[in-house]
Amino acid sequence: MKEEIYIRVGGAAGQGGASTGETIAKNFARHGLNVCTQTSYQSAIRGGHNWIEIRASDKTFYSQGDGLDILIALNQYTVEIHGKKITPSGGIIYDINKIRDVDNFIDSSVTKFGLPMTELLNKSLDMVSTKYGQETAQKFGKLPVQNTIMIGTLVHLLSLKFEVLESVIKTIFGKKKIEVIEFNIDLAKNAYNYSKTNFSPVKHSLKFSNVPKILITGNFATAIGAVASECKFYSAYPMTPASSILHWLTSHSKSYGVAVKQCEDELSVINMAIGASHGGVRSMCGTSGGGFSLMVEAIGMAGMSEIPVVVVNSQRTGPSTGLPTKTEQGDLNLMFGAGAGDFPKIILAPRDISECYSTTCEAFNLADKYQCPVIIALDLYLSEHYQTTEAFDFNVKIDRGELTKENTTDLIYNRYKLTTSGISPRAIPGQEGNMFTVATDEHNEHGDNISDVLAGIPEHIIMREKQMKKRMNKMTLIKDDIQLPEIWGDDNAQITLLGWGSTWSQIKDAINLLQKNGKSVNSIQYNYIWPFKDRESEELLKSCKNIILVESNYTGQFGSLVTSNTGITIKNKILKYNGEPLYPLEIKTGVEKIINDGDDKIIHIGVEGIING
Repeated sequence: MKEEIYIRVGGAAGQGGASTGETIAKNFARHGLNVCTQTSYQSAIRGGHNWIEIRASDKTFYSQGDGLDILIALNQYTVEIHGKKITPSGGIIYDINKIRDVDNFIDSSVTKFGLPMTELLNKSLDMVSTKYGQETAQKFGKLPVQNTIMIGTLVHLLSLKFEVLESVIKTIFGKKKIEVIEFNIDLAKNAYNYSKTNFSPVKHSLKFSNVPKILITGNFATAIGAVASECKFYSAYPMTPASSILHWLTSHSKSYGVAVKQCEDELSVINMAIGASHGGVRSMCGTSGGGFSLMVEAIGMAGMSEIPVVVVNSQRTGPSTGLPTKTEQGDLNLMFGAGAGDFPKIILAPRDISECYSTTCEAFNLADKYQCPVIIALDLYLSEHYQTTEAFDFNVKIDRGELTKENTTDLIYNRYKLTTSGISPRAIPGQEGNMFTVATDEHNEHGDNISDVLAGIPEHIIMREKQMKKRMNKMTLIKDDIQLPEIWGDDNAQITLLGWGSTWSQIKDAINLLQKNGKSVNSIQYNYIWPFKDRESEELLKSCKNIILVESNYTGQFGSLVTSNTGITIKNKILKYNGEPLYPLEIKTGVEKIINDGDDKIIHIGVEGIING
């Protein structure tokens, strides 16, 4: 009896595989199940091969997991790629009119749920013709409808409620004409009834609470966090995988009073965001690694000018364009070094979808409080996969930082006043009597440049030293304001898996697998990356018996950051960099190999498993 179900939908780009998977995920979530999806797609509008996997259970889990119980094949190629991966006694749903060769690519124990797609389609077209006319029926006959039919079959196989699927269809097609909605419901219903007659349900022990759960992506959670934090300006140039933040905020801009600007390039993106923030509103911009590379000069400008701004970097594989639709944690060194010289910046890395929301809320407060850029490090996996989560707390505390209230006309306002804390009272342009200069050069307290002809003069050398110390003094306060990660699992474990950001979900599932095999394992997963709590981290990590670094990049960038700040060398590493997310079984296998082979081992995870160790 299965306690969890893995569904995989595969087909060419343009066949609607992703939307099919999202429909299935929504159906599961409305039945009250915990859900996580993982999509693998190419940068193409038509052709190629895309697939989406949906994991569902009434039990707690953390990631996309490992497995395939039912394959929904939209074309022959999907059968050939994924057929052998179907769990013994699993099943495959396919169109018997289009997919002829199945037996050669599946285990003999796999049940075939072949559907007479043309027959089922014609039955629904007869309904449309009778109700809406032959012309409408002819038009609908050209639509890609096998997806809806296959979902109807899946609902029967898993003993789900058809009325829940009906509600999902109404949500998805809610903006379409009523005949489109009715057509799709009829397609699903015909398939459901056909399957009840011809197929036995899959045996499982899933318990449906029928209390709907929130199903959301990391990008959508980030966008909602921005709105909850009173962000009033967002700028972006469309770039996978950050683009859906732009899409969500654009579609909700009027409702929440957010000005959204799609710019011509990433230089304009960040400069507009900085300008909006300087003008007094909370602002955010988003991009991926290639676009972030163009933004680094402006991030330095925000650091020198002490203008708060939130920048989302949703990482994908690099260098350069890399693999635009694949995931990686390869930008840490880039984010750490973004901008010339030393200046305060904050790097936050949400570990799951709920933290995408809460971290975004915190980012705005930190940016305003310390008057500096805050970078939110997402990646494609975290940005784009759907997962059920608890309801967000919209009672967000807003901290705009230290704003000056002085407005006398004879006031000489020192925007960059030398303070012990490093935080100077900030005025919003337009406040009476608070005129000041903002420039990218070094400056005095009022903001006047001390560069060029003043550089090297003793009094201005001293001012440079004082301004630099003033800015950097903020870092001590920021360190006190951020948290050290907690240990997840047994405090006295023999092995500690160390990671940062989005790999937390796969690491936690891997730990559960290892514990079932009698291994004593816990994890430390960083979400506050910079400034790095060096002294506290050294104490925490020295308490660990055996540390294994887990990262989605080639060089173990976070491990190097840890070593440079604590002096602790991490000898054992599990690294993956082929663009696919880490899987719990891969981590489990890597840990077991390190245990068996001894210390000082670097494990590289590839498509065929461990490719180097």
